[in-house]
Amino acid sequence: MPNGQHGQQQPPAGGQWYPPEWPDRIRALADGSLTPVQPRRAATVMLLRDTPAGPAVHMLRRRASMAFAGGAYAYPGGGVDPRDEEHQVGWAGPSQEDWAARLGTDSRTAQAIVCGAVRETFEEAGVLLAGQTPDTVVGDTTGDDWEADRQALVARELSFAEFLDRRGLRLRSDLLGAWARWITPEFEPRRYDTWFFVAALPEGQRTRNASTEADRTVWIRPADAAAGYDKGELLMMPPTISTLRSLEPYGSALDALTAAAAQDLTPVLAEASLEDGELVLSWPGHDEFTKRVRLGRPGGTA
Repeated sequence: MPNGQHGQQQPPAGGQWYPPEWPDRIRALADGSLTPVQPRRAATVMLLRDTPAGPAVHMLRRRASMAFAGGAYAYPGGGVDPRDEEHQVGWAGPSQEDWAARLGTDSRTAQAIVCGAVRETFEEAGVLLAGQTPDTVVGDTTGDDWEADRQALVARELSFAEFLDRRGLRLRSDLLGAWARWITPEFEPRRYDTWFFVAALPEGQRTRNASTEADRTVWIRPADAAAGYDKGELLMMPPTISTLRSLEPYGSALDALTAAAAQDLTPVLAEASLEDGELVLSWPGHDEFTKRVRLGRPGGTA
């Protein structure tokens, strides 16, 4: 779940999170004393399943004790493993070259990003988008042998390519749709360049809280999750609530997956400025997140 900020702070209104250290870091960025760190590639997956009331999305709440995005709701996801650029991966669906064109990268990077999305979904939710043939998907993955492999992947003792080879599986890239791309603001000490994907829960599989970083998981309709955010009941970062709102129009998981091909993958990067004693924080194209903070003295919490 790479799309958060560190530290925990209950927001004054709504469910948006603004850590107290942001003003000082933005000042430092503005005066040149803070050099932005290079963002790490990451992938996260909005896993959907159909219900009588419409599609629901699988979300995890990070433990409040976590140093990174504690207490926030997010999707399964995490950093890309560099090994997934190097190894030949069992593959089905659109080619690495097709994905490179869609993601705006080279084919090796695209392979690693897609592998990251599938691997993280398995690591954090126990759901595996892979099959023995190009048109099949594995069934129940809750057995002890699957768990041993999952743990080895989490510990990076096993690369994703080795895992697929061991089980004679192919990654089903056709079960994923690229949905959005957000980059952590330049003033953050831990930054990610995160691709958001959408996928449908495969028949026969079920989610579970396989992540040590989460204290609960939920299946929730995007509109209900957004309403919880608006009421201040569910804490989320801008990328999470933005992608939730963008899922609301779709009547089924298949509708959303089909719509993914037309989604805009232009990176969203926050902009910060200092204007007349106020910190102005905005995400271009996402006006609901614009924040104005009256600045006190440096070292204060705004």
